[in-house]
Amino acid sequence: MGVEREKYFLSLCLAGVSFLTLREKNILLKKLDSAAALALLSIDDIAMLVGRTFRSAVWNGPSCVREAEKAEKIIKAFGIETILNGEAAYPALLSEAENAPFMLFCRGNASCLSGETVSVVGTRRMTREGKEAAFSFSRDAARNGVTVVSGLAYGIDASAHAGAVDACFDAMEAGTEKNCGKTAAILPCGADMIVPSSHKRLAEKIIKTGGVLVSEYLPGVPAEAWRFVHRNRIIAALSPATVVVESPPGSGALITAQYALDYNRDVMIHEAAFSVPAKAVSRQGRLELEKKIERGEAAKGKAERTAEKYVADGAPVIKDYADYRRCRSESPGARSGEPSLF
Repeated sequence: MGVEREKYFLSLCLAGVSFLTLREKNILLKKLDSAAALALLSIDDIAMLVGRTFRSAVWNGPSCVREAEKAEKIIKAFGIETILNGEAAYPALLSEAENAPFMLFCRGNASCLSGETVSVVGTRRMTREGKEAAFSFSRDAARNGVTVVSGLAYGIDASAHAGAVDACFDAMEAGTEKNCGKTAAILPCGADMIVPSSHKRLAEKIIKTGGVLVSEYLPGVPAEAWRFVHRNRIIAALSPATVVVESPPGSGALITAQYALDYNRDVMIHEAAFSVPAKAVSRQGRLELEKKIERGEAAKGKAERTAEKYVADGAPVIKDYADYRRCRSESPGARSGEPSLF
């Protein structure tokens, strides 16, 4: 096995170790020369090499190598592209995040993430107004050459992807697809899987129109609740701005918005979030959330995370994609707090 091949396989092994940070994985990648060397290490050996004690981490070196071997077979079968943090193909904006993924696994055209991007997120419980807003915003963004980033979830995510795909198909018919933006779906599982499974056709369209499915997890890794939240940081980090279309209190979309702020990126709220139907969904969502808090099933802080609070704290409200472009060119704070919407 050649040196490059050894390093590549070692990288695959490290990508599957969930208790290590990006910095720690890079340390091991530099200090070790093969996956076999990694497999021989004890958890104490790893702690000594990276300079951190692991109190509850579970480590089995041989098992780690076996999982990487399985993943490699899937990578070959699905034609998945792997991009290591630090390589030229790794998205520049994503690399700026302190907790960026060690490796990306991509199905489709990963180069679409090297151009201009915008992240579009929102609730699974969308209204008709929210669906139309996400679709039209993303369609217009793609028509303008911008790649739309979202999470392939039910609701707003799917509508955002669909809008961009629609623009791409129109461009393909017109022979102008090179000038059209694409769409990227960030997955909470391995890149060989589609979650939810009912969005397989949409995923196929994303790839067919030059977009990409992206994961930080080894192929074969299933979706779990914590991975949905964890992948939200990638959605936020891939773009200079995140647009929240609709988001009841405690919505995962607002977690993405907070990640964006943490990365010093812009957060904008679409006016669809304050439509009469959206407010009704938000009221119902708040009642359900309050009951969960009473039962100890949710943290009290979740109820405080609302679209209204983000706007009160300075997030601008936009009407559509054209307004988004105008807002991006305005001075900071020009649209701070719009109480008439509440």
